[in-house]
Amino acid sequence: MSDYPRTFSHIGISVPDLDAAVKFYAEVMGWYTIMPPTEVVSDDSAIGVMCDDVFGKGWGKFRIAHLSTGDRIGVELFEFANKEPAENNFPYQKTGLFHFCVQDPNVEELVEKIEAAGGKRRMPEPRYYYPGEKPYRMIYVEDPFGVVFEIYSHSYELHYSSGAYQG
Repeated sequence: MSDYPRTFSHIGISVPDLDAAVKFYAEVMGWYTIMPPTEVVSDDSAIGVMCDDVFGKGWGKFRIAHLSTGDRIGVELFEFANKEPAENNFPYQKTGLFHFCVQDPNVEELVEKIEAAGGKRRMPEPRYYYPGEKPYRMIYVEDPFGVVFEIYSHSYELHYSSGAYQG
């Protein structure tokens, strides 16, 4: 049994318009495109068989692009041919993933860039974890495609090491 912490590799995000999503995440978030939009089809290739394992038979085809954050975390953007808009783009009450978080010391400036690119804020302003005591702040936003994410001003460890929810 291994008792060391695993590192985070990547996250996959489904979007309705792959080209627009690559542009948004590259220009607004500054992420690097490491593989431009590419079509993947159901066939006997290694990737085709792998996708059969994941999606089941009959998935047909999709487009994918790979990006990387400043700290080398991968971001896979998927555009499926049979895409369906989510009824609830923030299903926080359901089991499973419901957001990811990025870090930027200038939270307010990043929110302005997101809004200028067609995204929106889900909170009226960034909130402080320790008002008047520490500058640690956060805000939830959406990209132009309805994907919800959070922005932290400081590292995860700094936000929680002092017990953010304690008296």
